[in-house]
Amino acid sequence: MTAPPDLRLRIVAAFVAIACLSQVRSLPVAAGALAAVGLSVAWSRPQGRLWHRLLHVEGFLLLLFLTLPFTMAGQPLFTLGPLTASVEGVARAALIACKVSASVLILTALLGAIEPAQLGGALRGLYVPEPLVRLFVLTARYVSLIRDEARRLHEAMRLRAFRPRSNRHTWRSYGNLLGMLLVRALDRAQRVEEAMRCRGYDGRFPRLAQPLPAMRDWAGLTAALGFGLVVLLVDRL
Repeated sequence: MTAPPDLRLRIVAAFVAIACLSQVRSLPVAAGALAAVGLSVAWSRPQGRLWHRLLHVEGFLLLLFLTLPFTMAGQPLFTLGPLTASVEGVARAALIACKVSASVLILTALLGAIEPAQLGGALRGLYVPEPLVRLFVLTARYVSLIRDEARRLHEAMRLRAFRPRSNRHTWRSYGNLLGMLLVRALDRAQRVEEAMRCRGYDGRFPRLAQPLPAMRDWAGLTAALGFGLVVLLVDRL
């Protein structure tokens, strides 16, 4: 699956591929789609920590295999104390894991290395409402600053000999941490807004004219659409 260079068509391609993958109901088809996406991503040699990001997702997917087999009725597979895992539960967890992993690979490979400002311009080119684009761009731009501020506050608590425990003092301290983080985030938001208005910001981002997609862009979108349709057709056979 080739990624179209045009960001607008790249967003559409990612949406189409993920939408088709979400409708897959067969585990072999989902596993095959994951293998195909993984080989395509490995062949394209993407820059960045793509595989590292995927490992974070797989850590959450492990919870599926720890819970879903024991909560879904079906043919018993094995027994762990009072709990019985079912074959259908394991298959369902594997199906979800394959679809989520393939979707994360597609989304990260196509859009993971794009700057928020460029992605916001592409979303405006797709006629996404400007308030949503503005909220997305500003959130993606300043979430790292809020994370750094939370880290500094937590380090300050540790320097004052704070040790988290299951008691009232710990929960009160975390409540104060969240409150202080909210206050500092609001203060920073006001300073950012004042700086933007000093630079001529009038409440709306300027919408720049974008060039028409080239044939290579349409070819990439066609490849993504073809991949999704092939996966759905094979799944329905």
